[in-house]
Amino acid sequence: MRSVKALSSSFIALSFCGASSSTAQAPSSVQGTSIEISSAETRTSNPGAPANFTGTAQVEQLFSAHGASRLTGGVVTFQPGARSAWHTHPLGQILIITAGTGLVQQWGGPICIMKTGDVVWIPAGAKHWHGASSSSFVTQMALQELLDGKNVDWLEPVSDQQYSAGVPNVSR
Repeated sequence: MRSVKALSSSFIALSFCGASSSTAQAPSSVQGTSIEISSAETRTSNPGAPANFTGTAQVEQLFSAHGASRLTGGVVTFQPGARSAWHTHPLGQILIITAGTGLVQQWGGPICIMKTGDVVWIPAGAKHWHGASSSSFVTQMALQELLDGKNVDWLEPVSDQQYSAGVPNVSR
């Protein structure tokens, strides 16, 4: 969940909706008035930056902010034991767990379990981390907004001791 600026180079091609399949139609000249479709085949998944992730994580930027919207989104898959560094989001973050079992912790709070179908709200400015449990991968859709062009502030790595301290039983 690197900043949108760092990921912008991986957002490659858009197509515009509104024309028949045999005729391409130019998008409207008014920004934000044409439906855009980002094809899965045009997006890439990149390894999570070692400064921001411990273990193996794959990051795919789904979309960057468009027009007046500040919303950005990506999908991150963490292999067992992988996790983000401590970080904050200026306007908060929503995680939608799409597969597997993961963990999330706010600074000073307990480590909590996230499972397929869960939706996690992380408040604005809350120092936290999230990732996979030690025995399962987890895939999450991460949604966050830009404030002054930034959607994340990366902090220090989560140590092995922090990761394993107080880990709940994942059989929730």
